[in-house]
Amino acid sequence: MTSTTTPKSALTKTGMRRSTNARQNTFGWLFVGPFAIIFIAMLVLPIGYALYLSMFQKSLIGGTRFVLFGNYAKAFTDPSFLDGVWFVVRFSLVLIPLQMAVSLAIALILDIVITRFARFSRLMIFMPYAIPTVIGALMWGFLYSDNFGPLAEIFGLFGASPPDFLSSSLIFYGLLNIVTWQWAGYYMIILYAALQGIDPTLYEAARIDGASQWQIVLRIKIPLLTPALLLILVFALIGTLQFFNEPKILQQLAAGAIPDDFTPNMYAYQQAFSLANYNYGAAISFALGAVVFICVYIFLFATRKRGSFIS
Repeated sequence: MTSTTTPKSALTKTGMRRSTNARQNTFGWLFVGPFAIIFIAMLVLPIGYALYLSMFQKSLIGGTRFVLFGNYAKAFTDPSFLDGVWFVVRFSLVLIPLQMAVSLAIALILDIVITRFARFSRLMIFMPYAIPTVIGALMWGFLYSDNFGPLAEIFGLFGASPPDFLSSSLIFYGLLNIVTWQWAGYYMIILYAALQGIDPTLYEAARIDGASQWQIVLRIKIPLLTPALLLILVFALIGTLQFFNEPKILQQLAAGAIPDDFTPNMYAYQQAFSLANYNYGAAISFALGAVVFICVYIFLFATRKRGSFIS
């Protein structure tokens, strides 16, 4: 009897286990299903269709013809696209260190000052990130105006003309200020959260050994913030190479200072929606994606570190 009942009980347990697993899998797919449908419909399919379009070329004489990577070869020899890429690279080399320095300085100061004012300051510094990009760009466009903006009034009190940050010579610095203002608070929150995760006993041990506050910052806090700083750098690099919103909004206010090919994304927008050249616009978008991927990969490879959560 033992030899016959044991297999039956084992089979019963196995069947129950399989039934439970199947039920759990079903419920799991039911929860994931709505997101998967939206993800496929709103992201995967449009990207696939854009990739399909980028491999065709449409002309009035020859009609639509398959060119495979012909549009990509054209993009990487197009002076407008290459100039836009060079601009965002130069912009990144100035913007990213500035953003990181500002956000790191603010996070370190707020980590030391533990008062109600510090809590209010964190909220106010983070606030620009919560403001939509369109509203922020329009606000700074008003502030930069040399006719009716606050700068014009302040400089007018001294009989001087304000700097025109919407001119061709200063638009680089005008955009630099806007993007730093928009994102420094967000990066500050990331660094501040990382500072809160550092064991306070490290500070106490350093003070017992006679370390000053400045030495604690340089030799304990900043080294332990390296993973968060690298994460911020990657976010900033990806976002800056895809620069679009701020210059597009200010284009109408900065007469002639921001052309349609100012950045690669603006150039792709012009080709697709102004010139109805959807095939070449799609190819420019994927070419920019390749540039972003290569830049980020090179950076991660150069800064790889064992035990880091981004390596």
